[in-house]
Amino acid sequence: MSRTSARKDALAQPGKPVLRVHLWLESGDGMLFGLGRAQLLEMVALLGSLNQAAKVLGMSYRAAWGRIKRTEQALGQPLLVKASGRKGYELTPLAAELVRDFGAWHREVEDFALKRAREHLPWDVTGYVEAAVPVVKEP
Repeated sequence: MSRTSARKDALAQPGKPVLRVHLWLESGDGMLFGLGRAQLLEMVALLGSLNQAAKVLGMSYRAAWGRIKRTEQALGQPLLVKASGRKGYELTPLAAELVRDFGAWHREVEDFALKRAREHLPWDVTGYVEAAVPVVKEP
């Protein structure tokens, strides 16, 4: 069974609660990094294009570029570099590390939250089936 069909099966059960956790980091300047930015970087790594990544995630190129730039500004380091020998972008080692480490942290928090929900709540809580953030191999 695919992750998507498993997720639909879990969500299709009336009254069956599905745990969702949304984590992000922010500073006084606003959003720093979260699941959306991790997914955006993951798509850039897979597709080699910020424009295509934005389309897949249902956002405009301008919105995607703005989010990346705000995070780069807060970090003081780039997340994307022009791809060598072709059009598009590649993740910097920092970006690949952020995606990998944020994904691991998100999964750990979700696992802990699911365990605690099952201990404390009267429902048979199911975890959200799709992986929070796929792991990106460092370039």
